[in-house]
Amino acid sequence: MGTSPMMGAYVIGVVMMLVSWLVSQRMKSRFEKYSRTSLSNGMSGQEIAERMLADHGITNVKVISVKGQLTDHYNPATHTVNLSEPVYHARNAAAAAVAAHEVGHAVQHATAYQWLNMRSKLVPVVSLASQWMQWILLGGILLLNQFPQLLAAGIVLFAMTTLFSFITLPVEYDASNRAMAWMKRTGIVTSGELAMSADALKWAARTYVVAAIGSLATLLYYVMVFTGRRR
Repeated sequence: MGTSPMMGAYVIGVVMMLVSWLVSQRMKSRFEKYSRTSLSNGMSGQEIAERMLADHGITNVKVISVKGQLTDHYNPATHTVNLSEPVYHARNAAAAAVAAHEVGHAVQHATAYQWLNMRSKLVPVVSLASQWMQWILLGGILLLNQFPQLLAAGIVLFAMTTLFSFITLPVEYDASNRAMAWMKRTGIVTSGELAMSADALKWAARTYVVAAIGSLATLLYYVMVFTGRRR
């Protein structure tokens, strides 16, 4: 009884991991391609970010460099736009896209963007849920007939992480839209460079879409296992 449900979860997991890998590889290839296109304005990712912050009247946010790759993020707690070293120093279309996108999150924070606020409020809950849900779900599957309430609790925890994944989507897409709108409005990059930046961010956003769909598929599977336990 316990083997079949777990096998189903593994199949879903493997399929979604494959799709996620394919999308991720496509994203990386696009970023690598656009990293070879130097910006005509000669600006670095740091300079792009600082210019966008200034144009939006945001003076309490610093742009700093962090180690690693794909470590770019905006931290609302410290009011910092954290750019990975390749993005911070690089002067290409890919770096411009990432830098402007992260500043897009800073603009969201400054304007109290509702989806970002909702996402921030869920962070502590999701962090706690992520620590325990795998063990609770495993125990719920193994003790499905004796103690179905355990699986129900696991489903609730998993639902919170799924909700977080879907709330992340408008946050990420809006940040990209703000970045592209600013780049187009200011003419800080050429039309060709703008198209490259938009394409890079499009593929980055698709990684979040895949993650959200995978989370929903897994959640629905556990719900089906729970509702069909007595059949």
